[in-house]
Amino acid sequence: MSTARDLAHTLQKRVWDGSIPLEIRLASADCRSFDDSDPYLIQFPRLSYLAFLIPRLHAFLSRFLIDPDVSPTECWLEYQGVPLKWHYPLGLLYDLYSGSEPAYPSGGTGRRDEAADEQDSLPWKLTVHFTEMPMDQLFKLDVDGKVLHDAFINSVKEADFLRNGTAKTVMSLSKEDSTQLWEGVKQFRPSIYNPINQKLLNPQGSNLRHLPIKLYLPHASSSIKDSTPTPGSLRVVQTPITPALSSRQPQTVGTALNQILPTLFPSRRSPLLAQAVLHGAILPLSTPIEDLTRVGAYLDGWLHIVIVMMG
Repeated sequence: MSTARDLAHTLQKRVWDGSIPLEIRLASADCRSFDDSDPYLIQFPRLSYLAFLIPRLHAFLSRFLIDPDVSPTECWLEYQGVPLKWHYPLGLLYDLYSGSEPAYPSGGTGRRDEAADEQDSLPWKLTVHFTEMPMDQLFKLDVDGKVLHDAFINSVKEADFLRNGTAKTVMSLSKEDSTQLWEGVKQFRPSIYNPINQKLLNPQGSNLRHLPIKLYLPHASSSIKDSTPTPGSLRVVQTPITPALSSRQPQTVGTALNQILPTLFPSRRSPLLAQAVLHGAILPLSTPIEDLTRVGAYLDGWLHIVIVMMG
């Protein structure tokens, strides 16, 4: 019979194994050929960041570029007119913008034909540009990767502060540990990443204060009167959530969403108007969030949960 530790290990492995097939084509404005360039095809981890693809994309597409000497730092990607933020992991971007139906828990009601859904939406078709970067929506990367590194570390620090009321755990990591954490992210190797991440999740002498959760509501601006929603518009909600309720019962997805977004989640037990999606799957509202944080957080320590309207 599996122990709780075995189950947690299995779930964490499934999260790490999650990936999305990508088909990336060069924007016509940057292509020297009258025909489309060859597509760049890859199966890429959900937990990782598209920025790590830039060197390979630039090398593969350089023969098609109008300016083959353009710097890789000019690169940016979009999906159907939506610029994709570098500091968002791929899985979050896909859940936000792909438009595909999320998977239901095993045995859940209302299960759709997931194979048909995937056939319609996969591979995820993206466009890569090397000119006219929308600087009002994206930050420009650098050759050495320092910009992405700093954005990631700042997110890790913010998650650490929420968990412990201080960021001293991550700030006290040795230089070797900090380097190992980032190398685990860059190389996408859990054997390198997990030993350092465990130090962050289980600091000695600290009690878990809050859970690092961000909720993403796509197309949020469309609900604002007399406004014209911009492509990819969304609202990000972040509120301190304790691991347990005042009754000392574990905080669940349902109790947290009812507290943060009561109009969308009037019930703590049943999704009536909206659903919470993490790693492409609908979260049961009964799921304890502390357990979910330990097995399902993204590499920066956050639960990046997308809110999808029903119907």
